[in-house]
Amino acid sequence: MYHRRLEVEKKNPLKRGADRTRARLRATFMLACLLAVICGAVVGERAWTDTRRTAAETARHRHSVTAVTVGETTYRAGSGPSTRPVPVAPATWRDTSHRVHTETVPVPAATRNGETVRLWVDDQGNATTAPPGTAHIALNAISLGAGASAGIALAVGAMVYARLRIVDARSGQAWESEWESVEPRWSGRLRPEQGADDD
Repeated sequence: MYHRRLEVEKKNPLKRGADRTRARLRATFMLACLLAVICGAVVGERAWTDTRRTAAETARHRHSVTAVTVGETTYRAGSGPSTRPVPVAPATWRDTSHRVHTETVPVPAATRNGETVRLWVDDQGNATTAPPGTAHIALNAISLGAGASAGIALAVGAMVYARLRIVDARSGQAWESEWESVEPRWSGRLRPEQGADDD
């Protein structure tokens, strides 16, 4: 029955080649969107696995210690032009080998001299950042997966859109050409090359 319907559609004079091309292009775009979602899921899952492994390795070499501030809080410029200044203060702490370290580190904004703060340090006892948490890992995986899906969908969408524009332009030209041959007979008006006595 499906084959019979296809044959009827092929013989349908109202179904033009451009219409079939448009239908194929739309179906291609829908299939590409489905594949984009699948690719995005694969990229996101891979990013989740790799980032978790890296974060676990990083966490093995970072430790939380208690530091005591030995000076007043000041502000250091952020890492970028639009970022806020970061409150910092000189602080001292002991690493796992009981060596004393003193360094200017980020602290909460209201920290006063002599207060304790929690600090992350590496295996050498130097101040560092906290290992990536689950929320950070998940956000990274979602961002990469969504970016991959959007990139594929946009690329295919742009190609389909460009092809549709070409099909529409050719279809318009074909309509004009066909109308030029049909319109004089349909309207009863003479074409410029016809004489009054021509049939």
